[in-house]
This record gives sequence, structure tokens and C-alpha cells, in this order.
Amino acid sequence: MKLYSINTGHFKLDGGAMFGVVPKSMWSKLNPADQNNMCSWAMRCLLIEDGNNLILVDNGMGNKQGDKFFGHYYLHGEDTLEKSLAKYGFGKEDITDVFLTHLHFDHCGGSIEKKGDLLVPAFKNATYWSNEDHWEWAVHPNDREKASFLKENILPIEESGQLKFINQLSEIRDNRSPSFNSNMEVLYMHGHTAAMMLPKINYKDKSIIYMADLLPSMAHIPVPYIMAYDTRPLQTLTEKKAFLTEAQQHQYILFFEHDPLIECCNLQLTEKGVRGADILKLEDI
Repeated sequence: MKLYSINTGHFKLDGGAMFGVVPKSMWSKLNPADQNNMCSWAMRCLLIEDGNNLILVDNGMGNKQGDKFFGHYYLHGEDTLEKSLAKYGFGKEDITDVFLTHLHFDHCGGSIEKKGDLLVPAFKNATYWSNEDHWEWAVHPNDREKASFLKENILPIEESGQLKFINQLSEIRDNRSPSFNSNMEVLYMHGHTAAMMLPKINYKDKSIIYMADLLPSMAHIPVPYIMAYDTRPLQTLTEKKAFLTEAQQHQYILFFEHDPLIECCNLQLTEKGVRGADILKLEDI
């Protein structure tokens, strides 16, 4: 098995929204804001080469939206999904599986691309993986999350016939599912959005956790640092505390999707609680 960090570009979100109740005087030291209070965030995906399977975890926001959309989110930087795949000798046609942690636009927008007036799967040879509980949540969105669940990113996946579901929540135990891949367990989290999936990958005798939006960045490790985007912030708090305790005790390595600078870290127990320890690069693990 080999793991590759796939950078798809950066975008901007309001710093206050990203850090919730934490004062700007504290969070601005971690990710400085621009004159509009916007902070830059990565859209860092994970490519898993496992035998004949090439699994892409999330795929950024894509580039099919209009100027109005990008005027809100400021896609920037030199990285693209295509460039990052090509760096390792791959193209989109080589992807066998697209694993979607959840269906917010910055995680799944690259799933679908425009061909003329048509919306078609960007990964024509891949199976797209979600779970039934989250899919239903996304295609019938609540008013609070509606702006993050874009129909043009989601419905064409099902229409293509390439969509499959991992276990329903009623079929798993302790919010864990071991069934996707022999080297990957799936952890389910429900505070950010319903049934978000975090891959836990067995790699070189270590456990790598793709953090998605449970911990968007290393700066979000302190328990109260919870995004205002989360639909159930108190559930996020409970999930973070339990996860961080487990991760520190078992020396998991955390892989950050949105940290603008840091790919990975491990954890240590301090007098203030669990905190980040060593900053790591995936290629050095």
C-alpha cells in the first residue's frame, strides 16, 4: 500500500465561522485573516494505492461553478486535482474508487465536471462511495446546510449508476464499519453533519486518520475549537473528546484536509489536555 497527499487548491472561509465561539484575538494567531476576515484553507485529499485499487478520498470543490460562486470562496493557488495526480503518474481515469467523507461542496465538488451542457462523473471508471443515511440528509437538505449541498455535485453521481453505499448506520457497531476495505476502517461522526465518514487506514503498522471536518486543521485540536458550520456542536464536542483520547492513547497520525500548512501530526497529553505533538509529512511516515 502507498499513500499520496493530493492538493486540489486553497479556498477562503470566514475565520469566525471556522473557529466558532473562540475569540479572534486567539484564532487569528493560528490562521491570520485578510481584511475581510477570511482565512485561507487547503482542500487536501488522500490517494490510496492498494493492489489494483486506487482510492481517492474526497476531491475538493472542482472548477465548474460560476464567477458568483468563486467570488464567495476565492479558489486560489497553483495546485489542482489533475496536477497533483499527475505528480505521481496518475490520471482521473485511473481512479477505481472515490470515497466521499460527506457531500459538502468543498469535499465532493470535483466528483462531477461539465462536458458542454452535461454534468458527468469526473472519474468515469470509479465507484463513488457514500452511505445511505448521509445521502438522504444531503439530497433533502435542511435550510442551514442547503448552501453546502449543491445538487449539481450530488445528483449526477446517482444518475450515472456509479454510486454505492457503505453500511447503513443500523448495521454497524460503535459508529465503526470495517467493511469498505481490508486496510481501512470507517469511523462515523454526526456533529458536523449527519453520518460523516472518517477513513482509518492501517499503513506501515500505523493508523492514519483522514480527519475531514471533525478536525479541519491542527489548530482545531483544542476541544472548544468547533466550527460554527457544525449542525450539532455539542455532539462534535463529545465526539472530539472521545476521539482525541483514543487517538493519543493509540498514537494515531492525523491527516488534515483543510490545514493550509500542516499535512499530519501525532498527539501528546499535556496539562491543558490532548494537543498536537510532531508535525509530519505523509511521505516521511
